[in-house]
Amino acid sequence: MTRSIEHGKRTGFATLGTGGLNFDSFPMRLFSKGNAKHWNPADIDFTQDARDVAAMTDAERDMTVSLAAQFMAGEESVTQDLQPFVAAMAAEGRLADEMYLTQFVFEEAKHTEGFRRWFDAVGMTGDLHGHIEDNEHYMQIFTDELPNSLYALALDPSPRNQVRASVTYNHIVEGTLALTGYFAWSKVCQSRGIMPGMQQLIKHIGDDERRHMAWGTFTCRRHVAADDSLWDAVDERMQELLVPAMGVVTGTFERYEEGEPTPFDVDMNEMAEYAMDKIGRRLGAIESARGADLRVIDVDAAPEALEERFHAEDQAELAAV
Repeated sequence: MTRSIEHGKRTGFATLGTGGLNFDSFPMRLFSKGNAKHWNPADIDFTQDARDVAAMTDAERDMTVSLAAQFMAGEESVTQDLQPFVAAMAAEGRLADEMYLTQFVFEEAKHTEGFRRWFDAVGMTGDLHGHIEDNEHYMQIFTDELPNSLYALALDPSPRNQVRASVTYNHIVEGTLALTGYFAWSKVCQSRGIMPGMQQLIKHIGDDERRHMAWGTFTCRRHVAADDSLWDAVDERMQELLVPAMGVVTGTFERYEEGEPTPFDVDMNEMAEYAMDKIGRRLGAIESARGADLRVIDVDAAPEALEERFHAEDQAELAAV
């Protein structure tokens, strides 16, 4: 007897079926790995961070608060906007992906808590909207593109909409903006020997985000393998969002006088090059799935291996710093 676990069509249960859950499937591996990496934002000590922020110049403090405000608002946004993807996996009867995405949402909520605790610890308890609202590209992505692409899944969880949502969320918001910003901020903190609490928070977030990115690449790969025309949907959505994504980066620097050194000597061009390198290599991993066997894609660890390779490269560069 054939049973369904699709949302609204349940006639059985995946865990009761022959073979139960496939723990070798890519989503279940990510789920198991995340279970082994639990951390609590409340355990991070931001006492020295408060001293370091107080000792900064006005320009350094402004950049620190602006970047942290962008990170925090972004984490809050994805915490709120991810639920339709969970429902889309339920509608498709993909229990392993659904299980992993529940962990995914939990982790994004922890990231949000972590940044809020940092702001409270350094004494920034007033309204922070001024640090993001003058960046029109940031507002476009987080108040328009991100929620619209994710909530489109509530009405139509089709493969095309899943691809568009994943590119928006995983490859632009996480892969282009968040991970690039976290890497740049890690370089600043480690090279200056400042904000050990923030360094610890970013390390934990990075561990989570590598799994998030791997799932996004996997999701796009399985859809492209099933329907080659969806590669065009990946490329189309990426082209739609690259300009505003780069605008978020440049907008962060436009608040400082032209010709003057930026606080902490952060190099805008270096950040842009870092982001574009990672985008290109992730897109290559997705494109390589064209014509592949779906049974192979479901257990292929290539997306995870790619993110770990990025991490190793980052660690080598940070060690050199």
